[in-house]
Amino acid sequence: MVFSRRSMLAATLAGAFALAAPFEALAQSNWPTRQITMIVPYAAGGATDVIARLICEALARRLGQPVIVENRTGAGSNVGAAAVASAPPDGSIFLFTNTAHAVNRALYANLSYDPAKDLTPVSVIAEGPMVLLVPASSPAKTLDDFVKLARAKPGGTSYGTSGTGGALQLVSLLFARSAGLQMQDVPYRGGGPAATDLIAGRIEMLYDAGITGFPLAQSGQARALAVSSAQRSPVMPDIPTVAEAGYPAATFSVWQAILAPTATPAPIVEKLQRELAAALGDGPLRTRLTELGAERVVANSPAEARSYVAAEFTRWETVLKEAGVKPQ
Repeated sequence: MVFSRRSMLAATLAGAFALAAPFEALAQSNWPTRQITMIVPYAAGGATDVIARLICEALARRLGQPVIVENRTGAGSNVGAAAVASAPPDGSIFLFTNTAHAVNRALYANLSYDPAKDLTPVSVIAEGPMVLLVPASSPAKTLDDFVKLARAKPGGTSYGTSGTGGALQLVSLLFARSAGLQMQDVPYRGGGPAATDLIAGRIEMLYDAGITGFPLAQSGQARALAVSSAQRSPVMPDIPTVAEAGYPAATFSVWQAILAPTATPAPIVEKLQRELAAALGDGPLRTRLTELGAERVVANSPAEARSYVAAEFTRWETVLKEAGVKPQ
């Protein structure tokens, strides 16, 4: 039997692919074999960064490899997200982000990546309240006090955010709209720098995630006036909800999630989620997140996480459209 060169080449390639497939499957089953990087698209010290570091420490113990946090800030979390979206889908890099991920497509017209298509959810970690803080030196002792002061100087009351589309801005806009306030947005690279300026009295309000906001109030560095959740937080049960204070439309919970480049092999995504869910079982990590103010520890499956985040895209894009916000 005579083989042409083309037939011989085809047979050689077919054999190579047949041999490569088992090796690829073996590599995925042995994952991870080297350091994993978790990109946090916000500055160090904010709630998302704090949670990410707790999660990464737990994952490193379970996976047997270093899991490090890299803060890559800018453009309302898009610098970090775009870096992960374009990274090799080999399980070496992931994105640790929050609710803001679901609004970026509606806020930015010329993104270098598609938040919904180029990143796939691994798991939603937790949900928690935001807490409305004012400086300890503020004359506002209650939410009504603050609203009266802000109404007395339209556009003259400053509040901190983590940039356009961040959770700090979203909940602040919901509250301002609910209370009929005009306030000045002061953007930062994350909640940590914003909290520093609030403590110093350089801004007049900060809607911070409970995980980092409650400790500021408990230590006396700031004053908590309300929480954004539907129920009071067991961390500071004396602080009323925004609904109790008369602003139910400002009710809001922030979530954190891990996402991967979309082409990341399913076995890697599934293994990471399994180890995450195990770490977030009934052990000390779950207890710590609850102590810090997490309302609900989720740790759902990749399929459940995809449905959850897709619904959040729909929700926030509808809210922003109804508010007249157009991509810039």
